[in-house]
Amino acid sequence: MYKIIVSGGGTGGHIYPAVAVAEALERRLGDQVEILFVGAEGKMEMEKVPQLGYRIVGLPIAGMQRRLDWHNLLVPFKVLKSIRRARCVIRDFGADIVVGFGGYASAPVLWAAQRMGVPTIIQEQNSYAGVTNKILAKGARTICVSYDGMERFFPKEKLVMTGNPLRGRFSKTGADRTEALAHFGLKEGMPVLLVVGGSLGTRTLNEMMKAWILKHEGKAPVQVIWQTGKYYEREMRDFLAAHPTGNIWQGAFIDRMDYAYAAADLVISRSGACTVSELCLVAKPVIFVPSPNVAEDHQTKNARALADKGAARLVPDAQAVASAMQEAEALLGDRERLASLSRNIEALAIADSADRIVDQILRQLEKGRK
Repeated sequence: MYKIIVSGGGTGGHIYPAVAVAEALERRLGDQVEILFVGAEGKMEMEKVPQLGYRIVGLPIAGMQRRLDWHNLLVPFKVLKSIRRARCVIRDFGADIVVGFGGYASAPVLWAAQRMGVPTIIQEQNSYAGVTNKILAKGARTICVSYDGMERFFPKEKLVMTGNPLRGRFSKTGADRTEALAHFGLKEGMPVLLVVGGSLGTRTLNEMMKAWILKHEGKAPVQVIWQTGKYYEREMRDFLAAHPTGNIWQGAFIDRMDYAYAAADLVISRSGACTVSELCLVAKPVIFVPSPNVAEDHQTKNARALADKGAARLVPDAQAVASAMQEAEALLGDRERLASLSRNIEALAIADSADRIVDQILRQLEKGRK
């Protein structure tokens, strides 16, 4: 029986890759593996992970606020308490290995494991490594990465290209396009743009859509699937009601992303790690509008890594409202450029990412049993 601790959370971009690997471990090892998640108290993993059938333990860890805040004074004490609790969790569970996927809780549990002699593996999702992972990499056995050139941050001999594991099935073939168009009430013979800003929504992309709708005064020249996000649902619904426009589907969420990708000829999106990986697998031409409000500006670096290979277009957040839709219309009228973007992004896809990470976990476990 292998006992494996998986740590990752704070956002879905850390949680779901961790769950994808846990599921792959169970497929591979069956009842020969026991998995324990470690998360941060009060973060979304404490709700989402149990819903998916896994046991999770929370640590009292918290991050530093970027603004001046008295809560920052408590962070060092929470870190020390979290490391002590992580040591107890590792010891009581009898962990054979700890795998970190980022998020607040990964740091103390990996730190504690390394000092207890328990093997650790890090999965770095982005093209620009964060400070914590760079520090923890010194004691890690393997570092699973998704982009070329990561020897800038980590010891080259520890790097393994695995890609970012995803839950669900994403592929170029995907759903039937005719069914997908019907699902959104769209028609054949007219280009389709997918604008997606995540489950909560993205102010920039919503303002971009509002400006574009006002410009075309009631008749959009292309069809649009517009996902507004939960935070902006009512505001954007009221806006569209006040400015009725044909050829647009609008909603807070998209319950069938396979249909959305199948219908779309082009995507405008943020460039978080999991989103980038999805778009590679479905081979969709994309204009990335990176969020400027993330650590180390890693979304811009993710997008730039693809744009430099001709696999995506990049429009800075500050320019998106004025220019992103203009670029999208130009691309939708140029089938050759769309095909080139599709070919280039597809070349970066890694469909078996979760299994590649499981291979590395088993490799370290086998070393430990010899």
